[in-house]
Amino acid sequence: MDQLENAPRGSALDTRWIELDALRGFAVMGILAMNIIAFALPEDAYFLPRVPGTGPATAADVGSWIAAFLLFDGKMRGLFSLLFGASLYLVAERAEAAGQSAARVHYSRMFWLGLFGAAHFFLIWWGDILFLYAVIGCFAFLMRSAATRTLIVTALVVYAAGFAILCLSLGTMFSIQAAAQASGASPASVERFAAMMEGFSAAAQAEEIALFRSGYEAILDFRLSQWWRPLNLLFQAGTETFPLMLLGMAGLRSGFMTGTWDRRRYWQLLWALLLPGMLIYAVLAALDWSHGFDPIFSLNLVVAWSLPARLMTTIGYAALFMLIIRTMRSGGVLPWIAATGRAAFTNYLGTSIVMTTLFYGYGFGLFAHVPRAALYGIVAAMCGVMLLWSKPWLDRYRYGPLEWLWRSLARGRPQPMRKAPAVR
Repeated sequence: MDQLENAPRGSALDTRWIELDALRGFAVMGILAMNIIAFALPEDAYFLPRVPGTGPATAADVGSWIAAFLLFDGKMRGLFSLLFGASLYLVAERAEAAGQSAARVHYSRMFWLGLFGAAHFFLIWWGDILFLYAVIGCFAFLMRSAATRTLIVTALVVYAAGFAILCLSLGTMFSIQAAAQASGASPASVERFAAMMEGFSAAAQAEEIALFRSGYEAILDFRLSQWWRPLNLLFQAGTETFPLMLLGMAGLRSGFMTGTWDRRRYWQLLWALLLPGMLIYAVLAALDWSHGFDPIFSLNLVVAWSLPARLMTTIGYAALFMLIIRTMRSGGVLPWIAATGRAAFTNYLGTSIVMTTLFYGYGFGLFAHVPRAALYGIVAAMCGVMLLWSKPWLDRYRYGPLEWLWRSLARGRPQPMRKAPAVR
């Protein structure tokens, strides 16, 4: 079962897996379908079709919110986490095969990734996940030598514990609401509920819109005041990210993420995980709709209650993309998607630069001006840019620009960049 784990040194470890690159390409393009909301609209728009103070939700708002929730919510980030775990394992194994210290190579990479993530958060965009990956990756590395079954069991236990903790912590919002709305409620209860709801108010949304339509200095000051958010993300998303990294390691070892499974096994995962997970998502979307997208209900549903279905659909999507990749393997667009994945670091950070310039006040100032449904035209255009530049660049160079910088910093010396000319 553990094909890579038992592979001779210098064989499977030396392979450039186009399946991993292509899967990463799908993920880096797909994650923009959710991140676009955080780039272009107030933060609450992630779990509300239309935020307070910006008018009633239109059919297009509701439809595009439901479509994004069903198709993309958490799933593309989940794929990134799986791939990060797989890459973590592969880089460490290759380092050992070359006679290097796997720990030294890994922790050097995580150190510089953490700095990239901090710079991304403070200087470019508040939605960074690189710092999260760097910190959680340090812990995931400690599980690298565990048996595949141990990786899977540990992942499921930690994921279940995180789900329970998140449900309980966010569920306190309902207790605060009930206490404030009970007959004879104390002034303190009413005040506490009012303070909690202030964050969802039209005034709060207007303040956020004004901020991101302002200049770079004001936005930078705001991000500096939010220094605690990357640390908070570790607690909120760590118990989801860590298990997915472990599953990524297990998936690499087993051959699942390198496309070596029999097609029948991938189809079995689609039937067992993707379709039931999508059904659960559909039920959750219907529940949210029936509650009028109440902010408290919607926040709990999107952030916490969807976690089991998110795990199911993330793995199901990986199986689906593997089937698609195997179908495309003869060529065509596959090398372009794989190149997009090979340059995923550059594409991820480059997208943040492009989108914040497009939407923030120091750029074109389109923040909260573009309707939700119309944002997906921008997503399609940006995905086209990723596809069009990545392959021509990698036909000439070994790495994407930021991949080269990360690799050079982690290794302490500039790495060769230009490919040797082909021998005719």
